[in-house]
Amino acid sequence: MTTTIDLLRHGALQGGIRYRGNTEAALTRAGRETMDAVWRKLDGSIDAIATSPLSRCSQPAEAWAKEAGIPCRIEPNIREMNYGAWEGLSKEEIEKRFPGMLSRWRENPLGMQIPDAERIEDFARRVIEGWESILYESAGKHVLVVAHSGSIRVILAYVLGAPLSSIRRFTMPYAAWSRAIRNGDSCYLEYLNCRI
Repeated sequence: MTTTIDLLRHGALQGGIRYRGNTEAALTRAGRETMDAVWRKLDGSIDAIATSPLSRCSQPAEAWAKEAGIPCRIEPNIREMNYGAWEGLSKEEIEKRFPGMLSRWRENPLGMQIPDAERIEDFARRVIEGWESILYESAGKHVLVVAHSGSIRVILAYVLGAPLSSIRRFTMPYAAWSRAIRNGDSCYLEYLNCRI
């Protein structure tokens, strides 16, 4: 039984690039348009949608599902990492408050603890739980997962059998679209970071 899972990162957010994590942030108009462009390409082939509960993912996902007459499931475990003291900060602001920490985290986040943040190992564990739940519920279907840079990076590393330390080794642009195929117990990556 083959399951196809498309992974879509949300589009650009108002206020520029910041470590928002669990902080709500509105999509820019262009950010929503780039997501809609991916949806138009996929519309008609998707059986169900699973989305992070954060509005930058869930609002477009729920609108598309309603339009297509398909189920949309909120999956709390694929929400973005809680960045604690980094929430809402730009990389420049993080560097000023926590000199050198961001570059070390980007090199290898394992074992690091951002103040008041979720540990990367705990984050990865809950994202994989969410991923496995989506796979179980969606067996034999074509599903769109709408999520975040961090959660999609974790899923992609898991699909590839790559170590968690590798999640910062590939880019994850806004509205990037990737596809994983599961056939029996095997899972492989068909597309990575396609842009419309």
